[in-house]
Formats: sequence, C-alpha cells, structure tokens
Amino acid sequence: MISLIFRTFTISLIILGMFFGLFYLLYGVPNETTWSPIWENYYNELPLFAIIVIGTFIISFFISLWWMIVEKSKEFTTLHYVKQLAEPELTVKRNVSYPLRKALIETNELIETQRKSLQRLSNEKAEASDKIIQERIIAERQRLARELHDSVSQQLFAASMLLSSITETETPPDNAKHTLIQIEKMVQQAQLEMRALLLHLRPIALKNNTLAQGLKELINELKQKVNVEIEYEIEEIQLSKAEEDHLFRIAQEALSNTLRHAKATEVELLLIERDQLAILRIQDNGRGFDMNKESNTTSYGLRNIAERAVEIGGKYKIVSVPGEGTIVEVKVPLKAQDEMEEKISLDEIREKHLMEQKNSGGESDD
Repeated sequence: MISLIFRTFTISLIILGMFFGLFYLLYGVPNETTWSPIWENYYNELPLFAIIVIGTFIISFFISLWWMIVEKSKEFTTLHYVKQLAEPELTVKRNVSYPLRKALIETNELIETQRKSLQRLSNEKAEASDKIIQERIIAERQRLARELHDSVSQQLFAASMLLSSITETETPPDNAKHTLIQIEKMVQQAQLEMRALLLHLRPIALKNNTLAQGLKELINELKQKVNVEIEYEIEEIQLSKAEEDHLFRIAQEALSNTLRHAKATEVELLLIERDQLAILRIQDNGRGFDMNKESNTTSYGLRNIAERAVEIGGKYKIVSVPGEGTIVEVKVPLKAQDEMEEKISLDEIREKHLMEQKNSGGESDD
C-alpha cells in the first residue's frame, strides 16, 4: 500500500511537471496576465487548475495500480517457477522473459546434475561402507579362528593329553594330583581366554546407549564372568557416533588383551574429560611385556588400537613394563559445541535426503 501511494505521488509530480512545461511553451514565463485562465476558467464549478491536479492524481493512481498488478503477476510467475526448480523436468512458458527463462533452465539443469552426483556419491559411500564392514568382519573372523586354534584349542588338547596319560594307566601315577591341578589351570585359562575372545563378538554399535553407558554395561558383565577386580571412573562426554564406536572397540581390545595375556588381578578404566580432551585409559597390574618382543596376538591388538585412535584424530600411548603392568591411553580432541551441532544437523539432513530417496524409489517401484 505504501509503495502504491509513493508511486502515485511520484507519477503525479511527473505529469504535473509535463503540464507545467506545456503551459510554459504555450504562454511563456508565468505571470498574472498569461496564466490567469488556469484559475479563472471554471468547469462544473471547479477551476481548470483543480481539474488538472485531480485528473493527474486519478491517472497516476491507475498507472500505479496497473504497474503493481504487472509486478505481482511477474513475481507470482517467477515464484512458481522457482518452486519447480528442483523438479526433474521443468517447462518454462513463453510468458517469461528470455533472460529469466534461460536462467531458470540453466539452474534446473545444475540442480539436476548436483542431485545425480549426490545420489551417486551416496550409493558409492554406502557400497564402500558395506565393503569395509564386510572386510572387517572377515578379518575379525579369521583372527578369532586363528587365536582359538593357537590358544584355546591347544590348551584343551594339552589338557586332554594329560588326562589320557592318567586314564590309560591301570594304577594312578604318584603325581596324578599335581597333573590334575595342572589340567584345572589349563581349563580355567582356556575358559578365561574364551570369555575374552567373546568380547570381540559383541556388536560395534552402542544402539541407543552412550559410550559411558556401554562401557558400564561391559564392565558389569565382565565382573560377573571373570575373577578380576575392575575399578572404573566414567564420565558422560559428548562425542560423535564414530568416536564413541572406536573408543568402545579400543576398550574392548585392551580389556581382552588384559584378560588373555596379562594375568592381572586388578584393572582400572577411566573415561574422563580434561582440557578439551576425551581421555580413555585402561591400566592393569599384570605381567606386562617387552614392547620390542610382543607376541603376534598382542601386536595385532596394539595395531588395532593404534589404527582406531588415528582414524578418529586421537593420540594414543601404550606403556608396558615387564612384571609391572600395562597402560593403554587414548586422547581425542573434543569439538566445540557449535561444530557438534552443525555436524549433527548435517547428518540429519543427509539421513533425511537418503530416506526421501528410498521412499521415492519405493513409490516408483510400485
């Protein structure tokens, strides 16, 4: 409404200026003698001057109104086509100017190209993710099979041989009790290693739990199954999904190595936040090992911990002293709150886009 009044006033001034110029050409310099007919001549009891002014405002109003209607029509048409820019097939009618029609078509083609690129990248990412998961599953199965053969099966085989040496003789040997005690220790060690290996069969995903909740559940489960005192201090820390999954796996790997190789009686687990760092530390009082002469299984576990720490941008430290124990520590820099919110919002946008793609694909199949 304000723009209509302003335009009407502006056009009125322009038209009045044109009338003034016309009278100036006809009657010359304004004076009482030559310009008096403007206010002396009356039509329907109105002076000519008033008729000119009123007529000018009426004409200006209709011009402004027509101008506004044309602009609103163009705006509506443009908005209509802008809303259709994301449509796969955009048809622009001839009532749009050539520059605007060309710009709309080019923008539509660019959006379509970007959509196809995004779909291709999403598919490639999903395929690559599935491939990586499958490779990790295969590698983990091979490692578990190898370790079951190298440790548990060999210990059970040795226990079986010792039992055979006792049962095959008619009279029990003098050291039968000592042999049975040795067999009992072998079976207990095999059972401990089996429980430690079962840690790796737990799912990587924490479901709806946080890292702190997942670690507490893991520790409570271990307390019920192994004869090791486990102390812990765990804080709730805001981390990304990838960081939580990798730190959970690192904790699993470290605890598994402790249960299988360290022969520790005490384990301490810390998950704390200090100086914008998320710190995960697992310490035991076991027998430790020489860092330069560790076994293949221990070396594989250490490499696994190192790779996962580096993958999430963290720093790791592994210190072990023979006869004293082992410390595994990982520090992950914490992101600022706004960066975390931005990452979460971007993840939500990507998930929403993927869901829309799946839904559109399902509808097209129907």
